[in-house]
Amino acid sequence: MLIKPGELLANIDSPADLRKLDQTQLVQLSAELRQFIIDNVSVYGGHFGASLGVVELTVALHYAFNTPYDQLVWDVGHQAYGHKILTGRLKEFHTNRKYGGLSGFPKRKESPYDTFGVGHSSTSISAALGMAVASYYKQEGDRQHIAVIGDGALTGGMAFEAMNHAGVSNSNLLIVLNDNCMSIDPNVGALKDYLTDITTSITYNKAKEEVWKLLGKFSKFGTSAQDIVSKVEASFKSFLLKHSNLFESLNLRYFGPVDGHDVDHLVHIFKDLQHIPGPKILHCITTKGKGFALAEKDQTKWHAPGTFDKITGEIYKKVYDTPQAPRYQDVFGHTLVELAEQNPKIMGITPAMPSGSSLNIMMKAMPERAFDVGIAEQHAVTFSAGLATQGLVPFCNIYSTFMQRAYDQVVHDICIQNLHVVLCLDRAGFAGADGPTHHGAYDIAFMRCIPNIVVAAPMNEEELRNMMYSAQLPREGAYCIRYPRGQGVMPNWRTPFQKIEDGTGRIITEGEEVAILTIGHIGNYAVEACQMLEEEGLQPAHYDMRFAKPLDEAMLHQVFKKFRKVITVEDGCLMGGFGSAVAEWMLDQGYSARIKRLGIPDQVIEHGEQLELHRECGFDPEGIAQAVREMAALQTAPKSKSLA
Repeated sequence: MLIKPGELLANIDSPADLRKLDQTQLVQLSAELRQFIIDNVSVYGGHFGASLGVVELTVALHYAFNTPYDQLVWDVGHQAYGHKILTGRLKEFHTNRKYGGLSGFPKRKESPYDTFGVGHSSTSISAALGMAVASYYKQEGDRQHIAVIGDGALTGGMAFEAMNHAGVSNSNLLIVLNDNCMSIDPNVGALKDYLTDITTSITYNKAKEEVWKLLGKFSKFGTSAQDIVSKVEASFKSFLLKHSNLFESLNLRYFGPVDGHDVDHLVHIFKDLQHIPGPKILHCITTKGKGFALAEKDQTKWHAPGTFDKITGEIYKKVYDTPQAPRYQDVFGHTLVELAEQNPKIMGITPAMPSGSSLNIMMKAMPERAFDVGIAEQHAVTFSAGLATQGLVPFCNIYSTFMQRAYDQVVHDICIQNLHVVLCLDRAGFAGADGPTHHGAYDIAFMRCIPNIVVAAPMNEEELRNMMYSAQLPREGAYCIRYPRGQGVMPNWRTPFQKIEDGTGRIITEGEEVAILTIGHIGNYAVEACQMLEEEGLQPAHYDMRFAKPLDEAMLHQVFKKFRKVITVEDGCLMGGFGSAVAEWMLDQGYSARIKRLGIPDQVIEHGEQLELHRECGFDPEGIAQAVREMAALQTAPKSKSLA
């Protein structure tokens, strides 16, 4: 179903069309764009509040700047729906985040207006600065470079590193700070307080208003922006140092705060700022979810609500005939509180994802023992290491894709020091509609090569609980537990805790001729495949290995002594992953067998529903069953032998 755009929006296929409008029409266009986003997301789902909050900002940017020659970089991309719609993707927007459709994030190969791929936060300033330096080198002095970053993303250390560099680069860079006091959850930390002080200071805002009045007289007096700023700066120097020292001390000219929903004023400001050389920052105050009352009121809930009734605000939920299993992240959240009630040493840490990871359950029950450290994965890991040096047991919950950003800290700060930190990797495997920037494809491979760490993955909720219980018991070294996004398989999941010894698997099904070795939730697909094959007269064995490191060597000896045909299945990358670990072990032990490895191939897998992506990669239930059929049909498999 195509959603019809408003009268003005319907005639815009590119920002060039937008710039043909009279500036007085931008208010109407903004209203039409906001309604189009509401109409589409209510029917098709997706991120919601962030894009509603930057509608006027998006319109003003593309109206005032000559995009794509002027390069616009969005941070994260949750806020870029309006940008996509205005840059030639209006008719395709209903395919947003669907298999084979538009990406939910800016993507370079999708449009020349998407100057940089953004799925992880805090990258925009670095990328835009690189573009600005390149333009200077190529003598493209008229080219503008704009990074739009939220106050939540500004808590990431990389953003500060980039600002530190930008301040000494003399680059033609504009940082637009979209300040709405939110990322996905409410922002935390001293930076939030600092920005609040700026936005609420009556004296400060009065002084800044005088600056803008002077800047608005460019055309009347023919005075350059640089001359005016120089004159104003002389009288406000001490004031600026006192009230804006964070940005000014980094040599970034600070302007604002301004109303991020006043599209006409924003256009004037952006046109004025183009004449001010050097790095600068414009502080815009916006409301996440602007224009949809419920989204303004509960910004976390409406970050990505799914489909909903745009009139009543009812969020549609699937209705099931039978009880459904909980989401893995909810099992984690409730189980952590249970364990923390028993073990006073347990602490919880997450980098800005308390609701997504369900650490918010512990933050509510035990606020003094659970920490949201902001969008700062590296800090989260090393902070956890610091807690561990004092005898505490930190559970550091980070999405698998974001753990990539803290890899050095895992190696250097945890594993080399052999510290007892429990790393819980949510969203392992395919993340679904968020696509390749969010897939947790690589964690098995990059974790299992580090000394002093256990790498485990539960097949269901009971196994997750038992792994968490086992991980918090006295030990040396790190314990990494990976689990996928979404529901498990056990409606009745609150089972008593049982210790799982490191590196011990379990037999799910005895069988003949072909052995299936799985790790993690994907093992449930193998159960389905075995049921399908049983009707065909095939009975493969199924082993849930549980651990990629250490491997259950006793079980592997049992497997390779009995079977000459082995299939490994994982929802991680094939290169260096669980299947590779099994193959390496087989060769080291002197066994010989045919191994077929199923998992994520060495390529970027795009977005789609998890089952669609599993099917694409050949490890859905039918894909596993087909692999068994093919292996069973082989008549020339070499004999298994051991040199031991």
